Amino acid sequence: MAHRGSALLAVPVLVLSLFLVGCPKRPATTAASAPPPTGSPAPAAAAPSTAPSMAPTMAAPATAPSTTPPMPSEFQATDNLKDIHFDFDKYDIRGGDAKILDANAAWLKSNDNLVLIEGHCDERGTNEYNLALGERRAKSTMNYLVAQGVQAARITIISYGKERPVCSEHSEDCWAKNRRAHFLVKAR
Repeated sequence: MAHRGSALLAVPVLVLSLFLVGCPKRPATTAASAPPPTGSPAPAAAAPSTAPSMAPTMAAPATAPSTTPPMPSEFQATDNLKDIHFDFDKYDIRGGDAKILDANAAWLKSNDNLVLIEGHCDERGTNEYNLALGERRAKSTMNYLVAQGVQAARITIISYGKERPVCSEHSEDCWAKNRRAHFLVKAR
């Protein structure tokens, strides 16, 4: 009987710990994130900002040499890489978009350019939610390209959430255009 009492006590403790640990307010960073720049003093703490993070996430393994990733401003658009689009509140690659990514992967494998994948969302949702969703869209796009043979070390991702729409109307057609992964390149 004592064994059953301790099991009943363990269940609420387990549920409470899962609730407290399982609801983070910010997306977790992974080991694949770029290390902070070295050689300069740490900046003073600043007030929180709602602007999107401009620090790109590097897809290179954590054991790679500590080089600073290129800044998003160093990348340029190219007609050789086409955007893909996502369903509302989703980050999985759709069938038609997989064909676009196959063509993008073929072009990337025949060139030695670095690629920046921008994750974008429509205007619905909070800034924080859309930044996290944009990052998941960029990561799923990157994972697809890596599965097609593009080297992960050549890919940088960034999320702009809802901050850079291509269409500003308040309609489903317009929102669908904004839910995208956009590609930019930089010569090595």
